Amino acid sequence: MLNYAICMAENGRSRTFLWIVIGGGAFFLFVLAVFTLVYLTLHAGGDSASLRSSFGDKIGVVELEGVILDPSTVVQQLKKFGEDDSIKAIILHVNSPGGGVAASEEIYREVKRVRDDKKKRIVASIETVGASGAYYVSSATNKIYADNGSVVGSIGVISEWVNYGDLMRWAHLKPEVLTVGEYKSTGDPSRDMTPKERAYLQSLIDNMYGQFVKAVADGRHAKVDDVKAVADGRVWTGEQALALHMIDQIADFEAAVDDTAKAVGITGKPVLVHPDKDRKTVLDLLFGDISEWLPSREKLLDQHTGFYFLWK
Repeated sequence: MLNYAICMAENGRSRTFLWIVIGGGAFFLFVLAVFTLVYLTLHAGGDSASLRSSFGDKIGVVELEGVILDPSTVVQQLKKFGEDDSIKAIILHVNSPGGGVAASEEIYREVKRVRDDKKKRIVASIETVGASGAYYVSSATNKIYADNGSVVGSIGVISEWVNYGDLMRWAHLKPEVLTVGEYKSTGDPSRDMTPKERAYLQSLIDNMYGQFVKAVADGRHAKVDDVKAVADGRVWTGEQALALHMIDQIADFEAAVDDTAKAVGITGKPVLVHPDKDRKTVLDLLFGDISEWLPSREKLLDQHTGFYFLWK
């Protein structure tokens, strides 16, 4: 009888523990579901930012940050603000050393479209760095602001990779490459380039350089020869860049906001509208943006062969 009572007591404790576990798990899932629902409601995309800023005159702020390789996000943000009549002006907040040639050009074209076709004021506010491809993009805006100590310029083109041919020979490894076309394997990192291949790649870079200079001249309403005079790959401080007419005004971001507001007739402090960042993982939903800890195309840049408007 005593043993039976003990067994019954133990079974009771086991059932109690089981219900605690089930109840606790259900409560956790409920809280997680509520949290996710609230988060997604508040972070439904760029449109939600506009809805939350429904009062007052608004200025859109688009971040151009880091190495430019995928232009799609910035282009879509510019397009959305450009077509939103409640956004009176756009500030491109720049902190970038540049990036891919085609990617920089794509953003440049969208900036120019907003400026010329949409007739909407768009300016660039350079924070720490606005070099190479980032300067290429900035040159298409109505006005460029930069701090005294900002790094500006670096008009030029670069393409680089590691030649590991000696290492392969040391390891007794022999690459086998089948091609059709004399220049198809140009840039093969397992061997030295021929003089003709080097001349061929240099011709591509020279052409891209010419595109860069012409784009800056068009965007800045300057003469090509005047742009060429400073287009030797060097960077300048904001103070030096002002004297060279590469920027229009020394100002930090807040001063750029105030000046832009006045330019479009906004009185008082404007409402700044920032597009929401995409959250791509469950961990992002739970802990915020963890992208800086994950591999990205920018972090893998040194392993990617290509042509870049990039200051390194």
